[in-house]
Amino acid sequence: MSVRDDVKVLDATIRDGGLCNNFEFTDEFVTALYKANVKSGVDYMEFGYKASKHLFDPSKFGKWKFCSEEDLRSIVGDNVSDMKIAVMADVGRCDFKTDFLAKSESVIDFVRVACYIHQIPAAVEMIEYLHRLGYETSCNIMAVSQASTEQIEDALDMLCSSSVDIIYVVDSYGSLYPENAAALARKYIDYAEKAGKKVGFHAHNNQNLAFANTIETMSYGVSYLDATAMGMGRGAGNCAMELLLGFLKNPKFSLYSLLTFIENYMVPLRETGVVWGYDLQYMFTGQLNRHPKEAMAFTAEHRSDYCEFYKSLLDNF
Repeated sequence: MSVRDDVKVLDATIRDGGLCNNFEFTDEFVTALYKANVKSGVDYMEFGYKASKHLFDPSKFGKWKFCSEEDLRSIVGDNVSDMKIAVMADVGRCDFKTDFLAKSESVIDFVRVACYIHQIPAAVEMIEYLHRLGYETSCNIMAVSQASTEQIEDALDMLCSSSVDIIYVVDSYGSLYPENAAALARKYIDYAEKAGKKVGFHAHNNQNLAFANTIETMSYGVSYLDATAMGMGRGAGNCAMELLLGFLKNPKFSLYSLLTFIENYMVPLRETGVVWGYDLQYMFTGQLNRHPKEAMAFTAEHRSDYCEFYKSLLDNF
């Protein structure tokens, strides 16, 4: 495989992984990950959400649920590295008109606007506002596996007429197989290329296919690839960064610093009882193309009655 200069790797450990521990990462942990990502050649690091403090009580979440400018700068300073700083803003769950500074005043480079497919008009409004502020933007269309072809095409039409820079295929439920992921990637790319935009892929590992689906979509031209250290992320987790960097065979990427971070921080974090990763309950929801919330509850309750749980899912399918 030849090296592709258009491929960009985004680390989502703090943002997606924060869903596993309520965003309660220490500053030491986040600083160490930032330094490891810089040394590893990662292109973007997503620090968390820009969630509304009117909707979410700051006393009940770690600070990376909100990503204030002050908290970001306490880790990265002016970010003199080549790596760009990203945050996610959910449609309907953020105060984008008050919580974002002009890009010239912020250390944030990239805002990822996340929405469900029926929220595309609201996402476009956010994207245009953030574009005017000077940010690079993406639209991450969640749960796309449940959308119809017509819905997807209408969404892509709207996004390709907007100022968005990158359009993400998001396998929220970990239900896609490589052939499904490839078909979506080809459709997104067909629309995006004509509009001068890029396509990204965000995987979940419910069926142990996050890495496979990521590199499959890359082979069709997807250029923005999400991953997390040890695959840490909501429920079954995400594409593992160590797998992705090892696969890319690009001399700009290095595994050593990432492995050192995993050894010093990720393994101890897991030993404290923070849970993520593939398990049967997540396989069930992935195969049934449904939200993993029931599987997450199963995990939180330390259940192991897999057969009964699977039967209950089928009864309510």
